[in-house]
Amino acid sequence: MSLNGKYALGILLTFVLLAAVMLYVFPLIYFITEVREFNATNFFYTRFALWVVLGLIFLYSLFIEKNTFLLWKDKKYSTLFYVRAVIALYLICAFGGSFLNLVIQLLTREGMSDKLVQFSSVFKNNYPLIIFICFTAGAVEEFLMRGYIQPRLEKIYRSPYVGIIGSAALFGILHSTYGTIGQVVIPFFIGTVFALFYKKYSNIKILIICHSMYDFVSMMIMNFIDIKHLSAF
Repeated sequence: MSLNGKYALGILLTFVLLAAVMLYVFPLIYFITEVREFNATNFFYTRFALWVVLGLIFLYSLFIEKNTFLLWKDKKYSTLFYVRAVIALYLICAFGGSFLNLVIQLLTREGMSDKLVQFSSVFKNNYPLIIFICFTAGAVEEFLMRGYIQPRLEKIYRSPYVGIIGSAALFGILHSTYGTIGQVVIPFFIGTVFALFYKKYSNIKILIICHSMYDFVSMMIMNFIDIKHLSAF
């Protein structure tokens, strides 16, 4: 198999494994633990499963592709650049996401994702779990979507636009398991912003920090407000 073929298989494997975790990890955990209850412990296991996926794809890149996991070497920047970049990315994603959500609300009148409401009841005031969830989402999703998939799509199709749009589209599709249009459109927007940044600046750490911070702020708002009547997400 050619290297591009291995890249394509790796992208497919990444998407399939992440989709499987999103769709089937809870029944699997219920079966293993014999505790058929949606609680903080079982939710923690679901996030741990995402790290397992990251580990498997890392091994795939190492032993099957025989290549580095990150095709684009991380560039070094000053501390001030990190601060400015994280703040700028966060504001773009926060205001852009809020605007898109408002438009979607006006057009569809869709309510809050039932899955998000269920999740919020589990991490309510559980700050260690909130931190773990946010860091897991930031690290795993950025390493896989931007660090792994984006440059490989660009290599396969010889187009940076395919890498940017393709990785953002997969990011949005994976969030469709939350069951609302907003949970597809907004992640696609954020994924596009992050992919553009990664293409220009090639620094995955900034994206991990910003992604984790974005999720942390959102979850803390959900922690203190009755999200059943909240349409800001």
